[in-house]
Amino acid sequence: MSTDKRESGRHRRLVHGLLQRIFHNRVKTDLYYVSSDINVMSNLRLACPGHGALQRPDYDDTPTPEFLQPSWMANIPDNRPLCEVTIPGTHNSMALYGGFLAQCNSWPLAQQLQAGVRFLDVRVRHIQGNLTIYHGVLYQWAHFGEVLEDVAAFLKQNPTETVLMRLREELSETRDIYRAVVTYVHQYAHWDLLWHSQLMPTMGEARGKLIILQDFPGPHLGMQYRSLEIADDWKVLSLQPKYVDKKWKSVRTHLEEAAMGSQAYMFLTYSSGAGFLANPQSLAKRINPRLYDYLCAHAEEKKRFGIIAMDFSGAMLVKLIIDFN
Repeated sequence: MSTDKRESGRHRRLVHGLLQRIFHNRVKTDLYYVSSDINVMSNLRLACPGHGALQRPDYDDTPTPEFLQPSWMANIPDNRPLCEVTIPGTHNSMALYGGFLAQCNSWPLAQQLQAGVRFLDVRVRHIQGNLTIYHGVLYQWAHFGEVLEDVAAFLKQNPTETVLMRLREELSETRDIYRAVVTYVHQYAHWDLLWHSQLMPTMGEARGKLIILQDFPGPHLGMQYRSLEIADDWKVLSLQPKYVDKKWKSVRTHLEEAAMGSQAYMFLTYSSGAGFLANPQSLAKRINPRLYDYLCAHAEEKKRFGIIAMDFSGAMLVKLIIDFN
C-alpha cells in the first residue's frame, strides 16, 4: 500500500473518531490528545468564513450579517407577554470553530445580537470553577465571561431589548455549575442584569434583562428551560432527501403547533441538526431555504411562532421572523 493511501486511511479514521466524539460525546477528553500524528487543533481551529463563503437571504456563512436590526423589540408593546413574541435565535451560538465537524454559526456573538438574534444556546465546560465554551469535545476559544460581557454591552446600548439564553453543561458532567455561573455573572456583568423569576415576563419587564433559561441543576437562576415547549429533533442520519424531509417535517409541524398552541406557553423550535453524514452547515443549506419559503408563505398572517433557533441564518431570514410581531 502506498504512503498516500495509508495517510488517507488514517485521516479518514481520525475524522470518523472525531465525529463519534462530537455527536455522541462518548470520550470525555481534550481534543489535544485525540491524535499524536496530526495536529488536529491547527486544522480545526480555523472557522469557515472567507473560504467559499456564501451570503443568501436564508443562509449566511460569512462573518458579517448583510444588515443589522439592533432594536427591533422597541416596537413591541410593554404589556405583551414575552411568550407571545416571535423570536429569532441561534443553535449552539458560540460554535464558530471546528469546520464542517462542529461549526454552527459564522457571525460572532456581538454580530448575532446586532443582527436581531435574541435567543442564544450556550454550552459550558466546567473545570474547577472555570466555564469554557465547547461544542462536544471542541473548544470554541472563549469562556462564559466573554459571553456575559457581550450580552451586557449590547443591552446597555440597546435597553429596549432582551436576550434569552439557554445555558447547559457540555462535555463535563459535574452537574454543579450554579455557583460558577453566579461568580461569572458578578465578575463579568452584574446581578441586576438577570431576570430573577421563573414567571414569564412581559416585554416591558424583560427590557434590558438577560433571561437565563436554566438547563442545569441548582437553585433557580431564571426561567427553567424545560418549561418551554421544545422541538429539537437534531439527529439527521444523512443528507439524503428522505432524512432532510423528515427533519423539515418536524420543524414545520412544531411551528404549526406554536401558531395554534396556547399563548401562555413559550415554544422553541430548532431547525438545526447533524449526524455522521450530515454536518450542520450542509444541513442548514437545505433546511434554511424551506424555512424561509414557509415563513414567506405565511408573512401576511402575523402568526406567533415562538423562538426559532437556526444554524447559519441569513439576515433576511432573521428579519422575516421578526416581522411576525
